Amino acid sequence: MAALAFLVSKSTAGLLPCQSTLANWVRFASKKAGGSSKNLGGKSPGRRYGYKKIDGNFVHAGSILATQRFMRWQPGAHVGIGTNNTLYALEDGIVRFTKEVYIPPPRSTEAFKVITKLPIGTVLYKTFINIVPNKQEGHFKLVGMF
Repeated sequence: MAALAFLVSKSTAGLLPCQSTLANWVRFASKKAGGSSKNLGGKSPGRRYGYKKIDGNFVHAGSILATQRFMRWQPGAHVGIGTNNTLYALEDGIVRFTKEVYIPPPRSTEAFKVITKLPIGTVLYKTFINIVPNKQEGHFKLVGMF
């Protein structure tokens, strides 16, 4: 017991009055804290561009018809376009794809960049996605007062 008192008094001899003997007995973590494996994420597949509804499918208003990075498909009748060029249905109906002849406006940058590089007689087409709304018999809509 005397030897233990000697060791304690010797270890506390170099301490200041504001320090305690507990400073000698502090334990540190032996391993770094790890996160849960459930929080990793990143397991979902990447974004896929392309059309989501094919020609002839019935869609409801707000359904996404196509996602695209550039303007591959143009919005047609009853189709809206989002900020990231996503095409979506504005009304319930059937999806129809159409190809229409495209004539760029004269003196536009597109006319100079595209038309000048094409051979003479080439016809440009653009693909439009349209919605053919359901026929509602017996429902009338007031358009305007005369």
